[in-house]
Amino acid sequence: MTRLSYERYCAEIITQTGLLAARIKDADLTTPVPSCPGWNAGQLLRHVGEGQRWAETVVRTKAAEPPSGTASRELDAYTHEDPAVVGPWLTEGAEKLAKALSSAGPGTEVWTPLPGQPGTDFYVRRFTHETAIHRADATLALGAEYVLDQEVAVDGIDEWMELCSLPMHFEVRPEMRELLGPGRTLHFHATDTPPEANAEWVVDLTGDVITWRRTHEKAAVAVRGPVTDLLLAIYKRRPIDGGPFEVFGDTELLGSWLERVDFG
Repeated sequence: MTRLSYERYCAEIITQTGLLAARIKDADLTTPVPSCPGWNAGQLLRHVGEGQRWAETVVRTKAAEPPSGTASRELDAYTHEDPAVVGPWLTEGAEKLAKALSSAGPGTEVWTPLPGQPGTDFYVRRFTHETAIHRADATLALGAEYVLDQEVAVDGIDEWMELCSLPMHFEVRPEMRELLGPGRTLHFHATDTPPEANAEWVVDLTGDVITWRRTHEKAAVAVRGPVTDLLLAIYKRRPIDGGPFEVFGDTELLGSWLERVDFG
């Protein structure tokens, strides 16, 4: 399996933010965002932009320990945002983050919030997909079609699988241990990618920890659908019951896994 290049991630942060800014032009940013309960579109945009600026500070200063501030989720002040203001602000923040990441380069050691995640390589990938998923939140809330490059979608699923398999989650969410047991495996199969993409994932819950692999393999439950829809489904942005999916096997296991596994 191959990640996107470091340069591609830097470019995607700007691309995904630009697409988001273009989507909100002339939009009503008081529109609620169902996939982010309690937020409207304007608050979501401020969350995205503040997160990017927070990461830019960590990378630019090469922080060796947690910064004193955090990416804000207190967004009560942003209930009536103006697209003409927040759009350029978003674009500026993405450009600053991409510049900081590009200047620091791959493999640069900086503090990260998750153990074992290597510095700038973590931030460049995480904020590519953070931005892409929140672009989906805003796009779908505003009633538009969401389109994502397939390579980005495949890498987004890979990253999600990696982060959600970290053993640390058992300490934060002990209920995740209830998923483990004999014969408990899940298979996700993208139906719209070329064969060489190998866009199939198996989640293995049969051991002491969660593991995953990219392969075609029989499992207790299988889900087939377009790759972007699969990405949105595992992020809980799109329901699997209905829509463009085919599901075979143990749907109870699938529901339990979707309910319990997360890294946000």
